[in-house]
Amino acid sequence: MQRRECIRLIGGVTAWPIVAWAQQAKVYRIGVLLLGNADADSFQTEMREGLGNSGYVEKQNLMFELRSAEGKIDLLPGIAAELVALKVDVIVALLTPCALAAQKATREIPIVVVSGDPLGTGLVTSLARPGANITGISLIGAEMHGKCVELFRDILPSLRRVGVLLNATDPFSKQILEQVQLAGRTTGTEIAPPAMVRGVDEVDAAFAAMKKDAIGAVVVQGSITTKTVAELALKHGLPTGTQTRSFAEVGGLFSYGADGPQVFRQSARFVSKILQGGKPSDMPIEQPTKFELVVNLRTAKALGISAPESFLLRADQVIE
Repeated sequence: MQRRECIRLIGGVTAWPIVAWAQQAKVYRIGVLLLGNADADSFQTEMREGLGNSGYVEKQNLMFELRSAEGKIDLLPGIAAELVALKVDVIVALLTPCALAAQKATREIPIVVVSGDPLGTGLVTSLARPGANITGISLIGAEMHGKCVELFRDILPSLRRVGVLLNATDPFSKQILEQVQLAGRTTGTEIAPPAMVRGVDEVDAAFAAMKKDAIGAVVVQGSITTKTVAELALKHGLPTGTQTRSFAEVGGLFSYGADGPQVFRQSARFVSKILQGGKPSDMPIEQPTKFELVVNLRTAKALGISAPESFLLRADQVIE
């Protein structure tokens, strides 16, 4: 072998570890857009574990850029723009308002959404082939809010009139109201005209009006299920139900919806595929594979409700 060829061969062999090290040194940045902080800890735990199974480890080759609007939807466009400016590799958006803000902020950065109805709210053009830069999970949120009406009738057999607290700044409220009204017709339950609020500061007055209007229970839209809302409902003696598990944990009467941790692990798989070169447009929208009923017995006792044993036996978790 000639000397020049030998040197070239040795040089190529020496370069292999350097190239491999350079590839491993790439640090991926995951932007996370939240409406509130209720699910932040659970999301990060499941996302870290899910991505860790694919070899992505925080502080080694992975970094999270987590941003919350603290319940203020009007802040979401600016926060989404901030994540885009940071040039994150993927944006994960939880709930419809966050997903819509991310969609408006970028058509280039891949977006993984966890929202009530990606197709119905215009986030994707097809469930099988989403198109553009968005994929993720449909929580079937509107149907879950409708299911709350049936559950209210189970836990409160004498209930006849149900109210609906909707987020006026969240376009998903339309689909939720339709499903709640459908459940009302199916169960023979009167659904009162919806109370539309633009922020937590309007919730107290809305609950007061409901109580005066002889409403026996309230379906609360998932995007406004904060601890303050739960406390205000209890103040006015109103049982509340929603799809969001965290609401039952902070004082709502019950929640029924997708298993949060399971959904977050599911979303981690989307992120992993994208980091490995997959295109969101080719990844079908998925649905949750597990749903759960969570009942807060402390709230039930505070409201003077004696939950039927048959109802509690159906619960996946009872908070005592």
